[in-house]
Amino acid sequence: LEEAAFQLQQVFRIDISIALNILGIESMRAGHYGIAYTCFKLAADRGYSKAQFNVGLCYEHGRGTEKDLEKAAFYYCHAASSRHPMAQYRYARYLLGHTPAHSWHRHQEAVTFLEQAAVAGITEAQAYLGVFYLRGLQPKEERGLKYLLLAAKSGDAQSRYHLGVCYEQGLGVQQNLAEAMSHYRQAAAAGSPSARERLRL
Repeated sequence: LEEAAFQLQQVFRIDISIALNILGIESMRAGHYGIAYTCFKLAADRGYSKAQFNVGLCYEHGRGTEKDLEKAAFYYCHAASSRHPMAQYRYARYLLGHTPAHSWHRHQEAVTFLEQAAVAGITEAQAYLGVFYLRGLQPKEERGLKYLLLAAKSGDAQSRYHLGVCYEQGLGVQQNLAEAMSHYRQAAAAGSPSARERLRL
């Protein structure tokens, strides 16, 4: 594998880690998950954040290696620390799902990574933060609304539905039933069953 990566490196004059990651992606597409994992791991161990993220995916989904969420989080953490936006989102979700409620520092770390991923344009992070700020222990409705708008503009149907809820109930915005209906209709058209149910009611 390293020889193949070296050949690829010579042809395209790219870093060996990038070459290994490309080989990993091509192997994954061909269904050779074990080879893909090995390529990603070699590049990840050289500190390449995109490969670290890909190793995380392999561990999260059990592709080419055993399924192991702790190991996935370990690699997501490394990639997130190198500002890989999707790794920031996935690592933050892991932290929020596996951190005791009293661990404020880890909770804050997760929110910081989510914010960074959302600012980088990760729709999933924007949608998650929108609901997180609306329904948190100390709701920040206007901030939640801001992230829901960003996610909805990127085509996220559930965020569009939650915007409808905000306008219907006056959360972070002045109550406006016509605006709520407009958001519900758009969300329903994009496939949101919650929005269809809300419209029916």
